[in-house]
Amino acid sequence: MAYTAKKTEEKRPVIAEISENIQDAQSVVLVHYSGITVEADTELRKELREAGVIYKVYKNTMLNFAFKDTPCEALSQHLEGPNAVAISKTDATAPARIISKYAKKAPTMKMLAGVVEGKYFDEKAVAALATVPSREELLGKLLGSIQSPIANLARVLNQIAESKAE
Repeated sequence: MAYTAKKTEEKRPVIAEISENIQDAQSVVLVHYSGITVEADTELRKELREAGVIYKVYKNTMLNFAFKDTPCEALSQHLEGPNAVAISKTDATAPARIISKYAKKAPTMKMLAGVVEGKYFDEKAVAALATVPSREELLGKLLGSIQSPIANLARVLNQIAESKAE
């Protein structure tokens, strides 16, 4: 009896850590990580860290307990085998985008499902999410499309002014 109580006490901080990380997260992606080399895993973790993504391997039972009564509860159905979780509090697409890039190098590694802004996404939806550019890229494209007509107008007016000057 005392052994079980001790084991439960040891698990509580881990469950609390997971719960704290998924609380207010923009996205949580569950990853089946087998088949990736140590070198590729190190690169993956580095890139995720630079993007502000928390990427950790936890026991499935710990994840299951932490996911209970949260929007991530739907992910519990995928908790079989070696899984990792990627959590981003700032960029909803970063975990899926980065993991998708590394999954091409290790075909056995795949994204199982995710929760983005409180909504469950299955494997196909998370893969589609990985193709969405980052917020900065989208803002850059928007700015470029706004500047393009103004720049063209400026060029035309300049050419008209030069032709009249001649």
